Amino acid sequence: MASYLWRKYADYLYTKWEKKTLLWDMVEPYRRPKSFPPLVTIYIAAFYPQVIGAAITEQLYKEKYWKGHPRKAVPLMRPKFYWGPWRVMSGEVPPSE
Repeated sequence: MASYLWRKYADYLYTKWEKKTLLWDMVEPYRRPKSFPPLVTIYIAAFYPQVIGAAITEQLYKEKYWKGHPRKAVPLMRPKFYWGPWRVMSGEVPPSE
């Protein structure tokens, strides 16, 4: 009888410990990396290609506008992936296309 009780107590302690670690097992993939350089590398890999892509897109927009309107100021380019209202602080809002 004593061994049965010890086994039940051991099972109780194990399941109690297992329930506590369940939450941490779910959180583990989202913890910060152990070292800082991998995080910086991920940020650089995600951010700078977008900056370069935006610069190329804007330059192509300007060149396309200058073909039809030489030596004129290029109007602001409308945002590509934002269709809501937007306000321009200095300058005119380009017409909808």
